[in-house]
Amino acid sequence: MVVRHLPVPAPTALEQRRHHRVAVIGGGASGVLTAINLLARSTDPGLCVEIHEATGIVGRGIAYGTNDPRHLLNVRSRHMSAFPDVPSDLIDWARRTGRSDDPLAFLSRLDYATYLQDRLAQVADHRLRICAGRVDDVVPTRAGYDVRTSEVTSRADSVVLAYGNQRPRPLVLDGDDLPPASWHLADPWDLGALRLLPDDATIVVVGTGLTAVDTVITLLEDGPRRRVVMVSRQGRLPEAHVEQQSTAWVQPVPEGALTADLLAEHVRDQVRAAAAQGVDWRPVVDGLRAATTSLWQRLPLAERRRFLDVHAREWEVRRHRMAPEVADRLRAYQADGRLGVLPGGLASVADRGTHCLVEVGGIPTPITAQAVVNCTGPSTDITRSQDALLLALRERGLVTPDPLRLGVDTLDGGELVGESGRAVPGLYAVGPPRKGTLWESTAIPEIRAQAAAVADGVIARAELPAVAAAVPAG
Repeated sequence: MVVRHLPVPAPTALEQRRHHRVAVIGGGASGVLTAINLLARSTDPGLCVEIHEATGIVGRGIAYGTNDPRHLLNVRSRHMSAFPDVPSDLIDWARRTGRSDDPLAFLSRLDYATYLQDRLAQVADHRLRICAGRVDDVVPTRAGYDVRTSEVTSRADSVVLAYGNQRPRPLVLDGDDLPPASWHLADPWDLGALRLLPDDATIVVVGTGLTAVDTVITLLEDGPRRRVVMVSRQGRLPEAHVEQQSTAWVQPVPEGALTADLLAEHVRDQVRAAAAQGVDWRPVVDGLRAATTSLWQRLPLAERRRFLDVHAREWEVRRHRMAPEVADRLRAYQADGRLGVLPGGLASVADRGTHCLVEVGGIPTPITAQAVVNCTGPSTDITRSQDALLLALRERGLVTPDPLRLGVDTLDGGELVGESGRAVPGLYAVGPPRKGTLWESTAIPEIRAQAAAVADGVIARAELPAVAAAVPAG
């Protein structure tokens, strides 16, 4: 079992001279799962794993960094184990720690962060270091890489980018970013700012995805007199999970040349076939999960663009669903008149000092709001990012955007593709930055598989002679 390795003995003086240092940049789920796999899969006492996390607190990141226990996972416990070969690990941990041991339960995001921290602690030994501080540059050297923060520089033989999701892209009106204002909350995960809003405030939440749903729960549960209006182009909330069905829908994978429209029609056909046998659409969507990446990669680039333009939102609201109790809360808010969900997107926002006037497409009367919260989803285009590390890596030609600007360009094994069009030796990515290559790259079942594969690649590289593993400087 991957989590039961005996402690690795401290290296001897000779072994210390044969170490392989791995810098994992990002301490959220992607980074922690990568570190766990490196430590659990290698018995090399000379392996050194350094997790670089700006806050110094690992296991959280944006996804699990919330301190609101009402924010729940959107996947059942039985699918959220850190270890694909030990599917009951999270359930067993929850039972031992006094949490729900129901495999069909949706634990809080806060609990899941604690689980990741505990699992890392279980495999941690002298080979692991947690480094607080934001990495702002990775410099190739003849011996590997220099990993630089504002305070220190450390050396690494391999580097794994596991920075997770970026903050939301700025709200744009008439081609310009929405300007800073007291009512403009650009970061939906700043729960302190949300809680400081007046108890009777009207708040416009831009976006109707899962982040927006969590934001609404914090706003309305903490302020019983508050009112929230959610706004997006289509005005569609994520669908809800239902009581677990025993029926598994096995479907044929389309063969031959694929287009986005043909793929969408295939899903519709399967949903109709399932309905004819009394089976809900959810098992149909879930049944495609294992094949999603291969189907995505079979689509020509132009067809991937069409999928994003025409079909992506329909897929997202069905694929990334809400926990049933979360959906119930939203329905109750709507029934009480405290929550509205509008299509049409933002048409205009007028600053009025302590508040603003918001016009929504297709709605004749402006909304007087005490706050506008940006929940439009993570920024994925690294060419627009102001993150110091991504800027430096791009300037050095070590990373390039994927053709759809959904993240960074990688090979299937996680190796980063540089400006030359070739893999950069010793540089990898795990998690959301790989969405353009894999499409399915944001949920734990996919991230844990990536983390294991990248860990295997790093360990194999550590066994190469020094000359073969060297990084071309420049």
